[in-house]
Amino acid sequence: MTESDRKRIAKAVGGAMWEQDQASRNLGMRLKEIGPGHARIEMAVLPEMANGLGICHGGKIFSLADTAFAYACNSHNRIAVASACHIDFLAPAQTGDILEAEAIERAAGGRTGVYDVVVRCPGRQVTIALFRGKSHRLNGDVVPGLR
Repeated sequence: MTESDRKRIAKAVGGAMWEQDQASRNLGMRLKEIGPGHARIEMAVLPEMANGLGICHGGKIFSLADTAFAYACNSHNRIAVASACHIDFLAPAQTGDILEAEAIERAAGGRTGVYDVVVRCPGRQVTIALFRGKSHRLNGDVVPGLR
């Protein structure tokens, strides 16, 4: 399979997933880029995402990172789910920030994969969080018949 084929498949998978992804869309996320083993998702921090300290709730940041992870690990058109993940929060996100989560495949073989996600606030040039996800592939394709 050529690199062009892998990119075409990743794009088709991203489109099919996004069409069904109500959770991410309801949080105002946007799929900015997808490729083989890679995804970039963007989200604005809205006032209703603030916690009791007035900063972005960590669960919203985790959801952004987890979404980028999901798109990256499914980009090969093999259904994959999270088996484990960990996040380190490095800096607070503020209301009005535009956050970007970029997921990169570090290893994939058999039924498992490892992905790193960096959540940044490009406008303030700060890294908000580092996330590592481990995936488990299930039987089946995200988009049946796509080759």
